[in-house]
Amino acid sequence: MWLDAVAHALVRAVSRLVSTPCWGTHRRSETGVGKSADAARTSACATSSPPGLRKKFGSALALLLLAGFAASIGGQDTPSFRIAVDVNLVVLHPTVRDRKGGFVSGLGEADFKVYEDRVRQSIRLFRHDDLPVTVGLVVDHSGSMRPKLMHVIAATRTFVRSSNPEDQIFVVNFNEKVTLGLPGAIRFTDRPEELVAAILNAPAAGQTALYDAVVEALDRLQAGSRDKKVLIVISDGGDNASAHKLAGVLQVAAMSSAEVYTIGIFDEDDPDRNPDVLRRLARATGGQAFFPDRLDEVVAICERIAHDIRNQYTVGYVPSEPALPGAYRNIRVEAAAAGYGKLNVRTRTGYIAGEPAPIANERAK
Repeated sequence: MWLDAVAHALVRAVSRLVSTPCWGTHRRSETGVGKSADAARTSACATSSPPGLRKKFGSALALLLLAGFAASIGGQDTPSFRIAVDVNLVVLHPTVRDRKGGFVSGLGEADFKVYEDRVRQSIRLFRHDDLPVTVGLVVDHSGSMRPKLMHVIAATRTFVRSSNPEDQIFVVNFNEKVTLGLPGAIRFTDRPEELVAAILNAPAAGQTALYDAVVEALDRLQAGSRDKKVLIVISDGGDNASAHKLAGVLQVAAMSSAEVYTIGIFDEDDPDRNPDVLRRLARATGGQAFFPDRLDEVVAICERIAHDIRNQYTVGYVPSEPALPGAYRNIRVEAAAAGYGKLNVRTRTGYIAGEPAPIANERAK
């Protein structure tokens, strides 16, 4: 495969490069707004090295970036559920609102402070633009959802109309079984009618395997080529049929780069209703949980989620103290700028470093 050729070329180029004095000399050069750590290192090296060495470094860096891009679109060799890329860049997508709840745009890198385990971090990546995303719609099809699905359909149409036209969207349906909604030949779509059919084609009957559906959807997200990943989970009950445990699902969610938005449309007399599960899923990933009083509010909620996604900032940093695999790191992001008053920042509150432990064989008690 051409990816193998890229990998071999990269190894040869880097092997030649690391024997030179420039390698690693400027690894801690500070970056400016919108620059990556790699770009800053390239600039620093270029100013202190002879032309031949600069050419070798540029070639190696180009191959590295190409290989990373190829891995992201290929999906086969990219580990699932990673919040950091190979250079340990932690990427966050904070939403900033003012006191009235309105989105705040126009902030710069200097207006943000990022802390990991209470230690301030140097921002290496900063953007504020409408990035396309890979989105999974995770829709409950247990028996009690039958009269509610038309509201979900209307909300789906509204979400697609309000989203970036380059978004990649898929559907995961679940009752006691988990199925992919789109036909096998279609992995993603941005067409409302295809998504509507994907939801309607599954019968609404049986129990609720919510945890299994979330794990399947988090895995499916990795096949998307968009850097931002989002799940929208719509359910009217807790879980009474999954093979996975909640603790394992929360662990996978905390290790992913995905944001999870949840919408609980419960019946008051449903003994399986468990809003705390939906809150915990959202909180673990920097998403948000919604519990409408009326079914017709679901449409407005999905529109709000679409706007939320499109108004986020992108902030990245390399941890000053690398985390051991499996270690949990707390994150806090603050934003402040003259003339805005107190700002509220919502993003994930932490992450688990490294690769997730397999949870496929966990059984619910």
